[in-house]
Amino acid sequence: MSELNSVVHEDFGPNFRVLKRNDQTCELQTIIRDRNTSRNDFKFYADRLIRLVIEESLNQLPYSPCTVVTPIGFPYDGLQFEKGNCGVSIVRSGEAMEQGLRDCCRSMRIGKILIDSDHDTHEAKVVYEQFDLNLSTPPTCP
Repeated sequence: MSELNSVVHEDFGPNFRVLKRNDQTCELQTIIRDRNTSRNDFKFYADRLIRLVIEESLNQLPYSPCTVVTPIGFPYDGLQFEKGNCGVSIVRSGEAMEQGLRDCCRSMRIGKILIDSDHDTHEAKVVYEQFDLNLSTPPTCP
């Protein structure tokens, strides 16, 4: 791969993750960057890439052990989300990923935030926020 395709890592904090580059992600990125890709194909392949990012993000959330009973009556030791998980959609930016999160985790609570730059100081400021702060019960995923 060319030097242009190499990832430059900056210190974004301990929770920052880079999605592993493999043939599938490379193909998806190639399709969505191709100027000849139709609008419908762009949306389809961008949604696939977003879904991969969401799936990896869900892997980073805290889980706790749980036991369920299978339809034939046997216990299964598995995992469930810990309490307090939620998503935050950045209006006019991260909303493209909101449906991917809803598709992967039906009852995940999703807040919204709109950030704008102060015209004088150029510092980011919150213009709008909406959060469901009732996080006492864990969200459930399919």
